[in-house]
Amino acid sequence: MNKAELISSISEKSKLTKKDAEAALKAFIESVQEALANGEKVQLVGFGTFETRERAEREGRNPRTKEPIKIPATVVPVFKAGKEFKDKVTK
Repeated sequence: MNKAELISSISEKSKLTKKDAEAALKAFIESVQEALANGEKVQLVGFGTFETRERAEREGRNPRTKEPIKIPATVVPVFKAGKEFKDKVTK
């Protein structure tokens, strides 16, 4: 399912216009991004949790030269599915 198909599905299930469904989806995505950028966690009971984790600096290899390189530490977004969500997918 791509973004357009998701918007159509939201529109049908919520009886919103496609334009309103797109605005709602966009607002949801922006809200989650802002919260994560501020170091907050977004918990949706029954669905899952969006949070950030720190990835430590590590050593990698340049695939062309096989030379070791340092990969800097970074913060990455993570989604952990909730129990209800996992149960629905596995059935």
